Amino acid sequence: MSNSDRITLIRERLTAALSPAKVDIIDDSHKHAGHAGARGGGGHFTVTIVADAFEGKGLLQRHRMVYAALDSAMQSEIHALSIQAYTPQESTSL
Repeated sequence: MSNSDRITLIRERLTAALSPAKVDIIDDSHKHAGHAGARGGGGHFTVTIVADAFEGKGLLQRHRMVYAALDSAMQSEIHALSIQAYTPQESTSL
């Protein structure tokens, strides 16, 4: 699977699970050339996601929600993931 396909997969799963107002995905795989995860085929990504579903949730809970939405992709298609998860109210101050 190409990294552009992985980005599509990430976007689809996050959208289905969390109905985000915004989701940005950056492919950071080029920064990890030669890294074990890169050799294994898994990509490195940064996700910034804004969703009402994060309201009242702490940082750890938000990350768990993202990981749950990505489920099996975390085992095969994604080697590393940096998550920035905000509520719509929090995102206005960015």
